Amino acid sequence: MDTYVKNFIVASVVYLGLSSLFGIMMMASPTNLTFKFVHSHLMLLGWVTQMIYGVGYHVLPRFAGRLIKSRSAAVVQFWLANIGLIGMVLCYTASIYSGQESGPIRMAGAAFGIMEAGSIMLFVYNMLATLVPKPEQPT
Repeated sequence: MDTYVKNFIVASVVYLGLSSLFGIMMMASPTNLTFKFVHSHLMLLGWVTQMIYGVGYHVLPRFAGRLIKSRSAAVVQFWLANIGLIGMVLCYTASIYSGQESGPIRMAGAAFGIMEAGSIMLFVYNMLATLVPKPEQPT
């Protein structure tokens, strides 16, 4: 198994554990419902999406009988996805506790969101470039 595939899967399982802890915290006390954003993003962008990335990178090229278009893009995507997710969650939490609905914390959160979206687009590119064959060139 490629290292970047393993990294996505390990990160996914870690996010599952973290999001479960936030879910338990929210059930334990209604005041913790402010963590809905954190819980849902760790669950969806962490657990679910990163597992899809890892399994997708491992399985889909094999189904297509091709090598992945770019291993280096997959590694960059791993870091963008994880830094983006953690940054969004931390900025959201900081904005809630500081009471700042706008300002530098929110702008940083938006930048991390853009980073996360960039990682998604990198996955889309890498998968399509791997799975969709180039048209035959006339000779």
